Amino acid sequence: MAKQQSFADKSKAKAKAAFVTVKYIKTVKTDSGNYKFQEKFVKLSDVSKVTELN
Repeated sequence: MAKQQSFADKSKAKAKAAFVTVKYIKTVKTDSGNYKFQEKFVKLSDVSKVTELN
């Protein structure tokens, strides 16, 4: 017979991630004078390090 696993058991087994994923949007001015947006996801160890992004 199969083991019955509850939702609480499943959530206990999952470890918390050691990082936080943040969407980083950067504006770049093109040669023609228009602005372009570059976006990427960045993994940080702590949310307070958001100010250190370049």
